Amino acid sequence: MNKRVFKHSHYDAVIIGARCAGAATGIELARAGARVLLIDRDEPGNDTLSTHALMRPAISLLNDWGVLPDIEKAKTPLVSVTNFHYGAEKISVDIKPDGAIKGLYAPRRGILDRLLADKAVDFGAELHTGVSFQSASKDSQGRVCGAHLVTADGRQMSVSCNVLIGADGRQSTVASAVGAATQVEGQERSAVVYGYFDEIPNDGYRWFFGRDSYSGAIPTNAGAHCVFAAVHRDAFKDRFGPDPLAGMQSVVAECDPDLAQHLQRGSTDGRLRRFGGAPSHMRDCAGPGWALVGDAGYFKDPATAHGITDAFLDAHRLAQALGGNPSNPLAYQLQRNAQSRRLFDITQKVAALNWNHSSLKALHRDLNLCMKAEYAELRGPNADAAQAA
Repeated sequence: MNKRVFKHSHYDAVIIGARCAGAATGIELARAGARVLLIDRDEPGNDTLSTHALMRPAISLLNDWGVLPDIEKAKTPLVSVTNFHYGAEKISVDIKPDGAIKGLYAPRRGILDRLLADKAVDFGAELHTGVSFQSASKDSQGRVCGAHLVTADGRQMSVSCNVLIGADGRQSTVASAVGAATQVEGQERSAVVYGYFDEIPNDGYRWFFGRDSYSGAIPTNAGAHCVFAAVHRDAFKDRFGPDPLAGMQSVVAECDPDLAQHLQRGSTDGRLRRFGGAPSHMRDCAGPGWALVGDAGYFKDPATAHGITDAFLDAHRLAQALGGNPSNPLAYQLQRNAQSRRLFDITQKVAALNWNHSSLKALHRDLNLCMKAEYAELRGPNADAAQAA
């Protein structure tokens, strides 16, 4: 960093958080000509908790941004089929190619976030890491008009902006600073054990649904699969506490005994990660001089593996609203709510784990309709709805 730290004292947009939601927003705004400051206290290339799975709208946006070729160059495996296992029953859905888009992908976050941040810089965004958000500044009318920041070496800095954007995760400090109200909070949550395993054949996305659990295997980079197993949070200690790997095997074995046996070899790096679950929320995502994207505004249980896709859609919706004439960030909130509230409710029902396979299939059909609506929103009413699957 130079002595001034930032190149300008005023920006069209200051984005707090440079991972997938923030970097995607930086891409959308910078390529539209906005002066963008993108900051993060950490390097965006670090790995993080994620299902990795990207759905059709996310892949379509990556292609628009010119990032998809880099995802492929990183040897991210192609996903050409999605498999749903309801106990012993398997239903496979082929992923139809669409022009340059061959199928779906599930990159590791260390790869995806770095590529997105680099692309934002390519489009003209100014990126600084090792910088933390302290508070929002407001004008005499209460409108957010800037941010107070601190660098890793303790320097206090302030910048002004037309819009302050929080992309800083489900415990967003920006959301707290601007007083973003919670529209709805979900109490259902699953608890997950996951790890990375080698030498599993690529059979696309695999989602397994047992009696009171769900699990999955997602092909990702370096020949590995992200394998996870989830139960209701109240059952987490009993199922995974004594032996997490044995607990994972028992969950997976309800639908795929062969894969469960493969897991006996252990994870690639010799450890399993745990996520005890967190309450879901939809917050107000726009107000006078501010907006929220990704988990900062809308966090769901991982049961539907849709978080990154929704983060990309948030970035696109917000850029469209800010680029309107006149600019109307509240239009972003209306559009997000119209598309996302139903998906939020479906995810809560899946995470409750009190379904049978028949009722779960109905929930998945509703989920597929939500995904088709998202894709139609992105590509227009004449888009092939089947491409959203």
